[in-house]
Amino acid sequence: MLLEKKIQSATKILNDHDISSSRLDAEIIISNILGIKRENLINNDKMIVSKKIIDEYNSAIYRRSKKEPVAYITGSKEFWSHDFIVNHSTLVPRPETEILTHKIIKIFKNKKINILDIGTGSGCILLSILKELKFSKGVGIDISPKAIKIAEENSKRMKLFNRVNFRVLEIDKIYGSKFDLVVSNPPYIPLKDINNLSKDVKNYEPIIALNGGVDGLDLIKKVIYKSTRVLKKNGLLAIEIGNGQYKKVSNILKHNGYREYSKECDYKDNVRCIISTKL
Repeated sequence: MLLEKKIQSATKILNDHDISSSRLDAEIIISNILGIKRENLINNDKMIVSKKIIDEYNSAIYRRSKKEPVAYITGSKEFWSHDFIVNHSTLVPRPETEILTHKIIKIFKNKKINILDIGTGSGCILLSILKELKFSKGVGIDISPKAIKIAEENSKRMKLFNRVNFRVLEIDKIYGSKFDLVVSNPPYIPLKDINNLSKDVKNYEPIIALNGGVDGLDLIKKVIYKSTRVLKKNGLLAIEIGNGQYKKVSNILKHNGYREYSKECDYKDNVRCIISTKL
């Protein structure tokens, strides 16, 4: 079968299953299988696709028709212009998180700092920051051994293994270390809202990395409270938060001895991250 015909067929299947990004997804999946860039598909549209490739493609399209995220099907997701390995033990990196990454890089440009990433997952935040801050080092912690394994693989791929240490650890267990920056994208979705998430998220992404407790603030509170022990004086705490959580999180920060340094909004003008100074 011609490549273009197969892509059209796959697009129709995804359309029939209410996948709004059907053509894009069909192209990303086949380019991953073929090992070519998506933009090069047009130059290969008359290619005859082998039965082996068609079978692999059909299987992948079936998975996507069931709302499984494309990133889990291809095994990678772009973040900060780098391809990160991801699987079902890690969240799929999101563009909104690049807002936090961008601000941190801007603040610490050309500086040498020590960074702690709490709930590191795939390591996308910490590794993206270290890629830009050439003189800095970092520690990424997560309670999931499988996530830490993925983060380590990503650090090797990005040639950052000598500047980062990933550990299966809770923040309570960190002793004797002080950091210039603590960064975290903690679970912040209220328990009652989990069931309202899209099937792509609630059926496939790790719930432990999404569930923020009754009000969505359980893990945010813990990160704020525990960070006071590991941050240097005047160190920065950078946290991603959910929509509508700014006022409550801001008050929690003030109560724990932090002064707001900046707040960053997404394209819908929702505050998505707060950066604060430890006084």
